[in-house]
Amino acid sequence: MSSIANICMKAKNCKYQLQKLSTDDKNKGLKLVAKALVDNASDIIECNAVDLKNGEAKGLNKGLLDRLKLDESRIKSMAEGLLQIASLADPIGEIKETVKRPNGLLVGKKTVPLGVVGVIYEARPNVTVDVFGLCFKTGNAVVLKGGSDALCSNIAIVKVIKSTLEEANLPVDAITLIEDTSHETTNEMMQLNGIIDVLIPRGGAGLIKSVVKNATIPVIETGTGNCHVFVDESADVDMAVNIIENAKTQRIGVCNACESLVIHSNVASAVLPKLNEMFARHNVLVKADDKAKSLMKDAVDATEADFGMEYLDYIISVKTVDSIDEAIEHINKYNTGHSECIVTSDYNNSQRFLDEIDAACVYVNASTRFSDGFEFGFGAEIGISTQKLHARGPMGLNALCSYKYIIYGNGQVR
Repeated sequence: MSSIANICMKAKNCKYQLQKLSTDDKNKGLKLVAKALVDNASDIIECNAVDLKNGEAKGLNKGLLDRLKLDESRIKSMAEGLLQIASLADPIGEIKETVKRPNGLLVGKKTVPLGVVGVIYEARPNVTVDVFGLCFKTGNAVVLKGGSDALCSNIAIVKVIKSTLEEANLPVDAITLIEDTSHETTNEMMQLNGIIDVLIPRGGAGLIKSVVKNATIPVIETGTGNCHVFVDESADVDMAVNIIENAKTQRIGVCNACESLVIHSNVASAVLPKLNEMFARHNVLVKADDKAKSLMKDAVDATEADFGMEYLDYIISVKTVDSIDEAIEHINKYNTGHSECIVTSDYNNSQRFLDEIDAACVYVNASTRFSDGFEFGFGAEIGISTQKLHARGPMGLNALCSYKYIIYGNGQVR
């Protein structure tokens, strides 16, 4: 057995210990880790500074550097996420339904952990804490394979978590970090059938495509975010500009940021000049079709590829349409199944958008930036699933559960 398999076997052995923990034990562990992260914030930030320096030297763009960065505020938010997870109901052991059969058998459906969850992710050290919290609360052991860009940060965070669990006499191998960041190790991890029960990739399109293509373990596919905001002809112009400013510029390197705008032609002359001014303040490059370009003096020509692009940068595409039908058709053609928004005062159009847009999260008059486990009240998320089997959208506690059937009899034979 390889060294990576041996490391992951510790997680497999640990999952049986985790499944025996009481809800009180799990909540105690989460609260202690939350406190330890805040208490050790300076050490984590010091390690994160090494990753940031290396990232700048490698030429990572602003969006990726922003994803990578940790400061006291972000560490406090990570800790708050763990406390919120601790406050949530424990889904494990819940009997969801019970049916008594004509022969007297009592058949119940009981919520259970998935087992060992493997997560392959890129330069987002906050994922380390989010994934630990959700998996620990649901009795799952987790094996993490982070990218080289965040290695120092991930090592520091996992060290804090493991030492806290050990001091509390809780299973230390609840979390395992594979520190070898090579592609060979990633490929080996994707083949560990019988050890890892499910694999979740978090990162760019290339990583997700590679995992889906090469893994022999079941995969929950999290998607890239080519998220749209559609400004309907009945939209409140100031509301639209405010939503778009938040969705595009608050954080550019996240999957729920707006990358594409769709504007109804009847309101284009009222909206686009204001957007042009706002984008200029934020140094956002606009790639627009001919009509939008004529109303936005700083815009450049959009190509076909631009309408399907997740930029993770200060760049946005703009498409004008003549009807809501055209808007829905355009968005469903180019979106990645993540998060889509309509800004409208027309109730019927809002309902059509909600019904006909094929995405995990569909908004009426609100920023796509709310597509997040913490914002949805899940405490954190292990990822945003853009597939349709088992889990979809921000994945909280319930997405990390499976079930078993439990059957009570009194001597029945078939």
